[in-house]
Amino acid sequence: MGTDAGGGPLRKREYDEDDVRIRPGKGSRPRTRIRPAHEQAVEGFVVTVDRGRYTCLVGAGEEKARRRKDRAAGRRIVVAMKARELGRKGIVVGDRVALVGDVSGAPDTLARVVRVEPRTSMLRRSADDTEDTDGIERPVVANADQLVIVTALADPPPRPRMIDRMLVAAFDADIDTLLCLTKSDLAPPEELVAQYAPLGVPYVVIHKGGDLGELRERLAGRISVLVGHSGVGKSTLVNALVPDANRAVSHVNAVTGRGRHTSTSAVALELPEGGWIIDTPGVRSFGLAHVSVETVLAGFPDLVEGTVTCPKGCTHLGEECALDGWVAAGHADPARLTSLRRLLASREGTADDDRPAAP
Repeated sequence: MGTDAGGGPLRKREYDEDDVRIRPGKGSRPRTRIRPAHEQAVEGFVVTVDRGRYTCLVGAGEEKARRRKDRAAGRRIVVAMKARELGRKGIVVGDRVALVGDVSGAPDTLARVVRVEPRTSMLRRSADDTEDTDGIERPVVANADQLVIVTALADPPPRPRMIDRMLVAAFDADIDTLLCLTKSDLAPPEELVAQYAPLGVPYVVIHKGGDLGELRERLAGRISVLVGHSGVGKSTLVNALVPDANRAVSHVNAVTGRGRHTSTSAVALELPEGGWIIDTPGVRSFGLAHVSVETVLAGFPDLVEGTVTCPKGCTHLGEECALDGWVAAGHADPARLTSLRRLLASREGTADDDRPAAP
């Protein structure tokens, strides 16, 4: 048996509470992730976002009257900031959120967004194009149920590759699509309409100074997001649909064939006949790095069975694809396969092939 420094036998040391070291300034109670329920929070609809400030319409679901002046009763605009407990969770136009704090809507007041309600859809684009090279997936709008692709028939000319990319993004978001063809006084719509007929994409043709009744009917009671490249007349169309929108309009550069980004931020606008349109800034490209081949293929249920014998990892663009034989055997319309491959090819690329070249 060993001995201690004094020559006595070694004994097991007994510890008491005085031997426990407590770091000053630190509590001993474990942290918790339980957050306040905010049961008294009010619901808001995000109509625009600007540098960390969220403009929300409160009371949007409370009025059922059809007349606009009656629907406005009990509503108010509330500006809010994101609460710390939301962390990095993003908030975009179209989100339904829970607000606490000063929700009176009085000037110079600021509420807090404490919760983002579950979304029914999220339209996204990837920043993998020539303007944005960081590869980050960017949300466009939340909770839309219809994507309206606004394209001019001339000045600037249509860009089918851009349209294809937007259709793929809509497939990914599981929202309906509508082609809105403007400037029909400058060129006929038949060729472009025929190109998308195999996809079954509905369309409306807008005549200069003409009636917008058909378009209004397709927008009524829905949340529609309007997307298009610059110069197609989107802001002019929005001003006609919502007379007090006051969206800035511009012209197309005669040399480059491009328009200016006159809409600088997304904004939700209520239609007089009910429903919402969300106007977005003009885009010159629409990245799709976040969309899988399977997602695009799901939009073609008549072709899915034909891919069973495709090799693993088939892109459905090469000679090894089994879809050629499937279609040749009469199981599907060849035009549908052409459309599928056109969309898949648009997903594979980065810049838009049909974009006018810079001078």
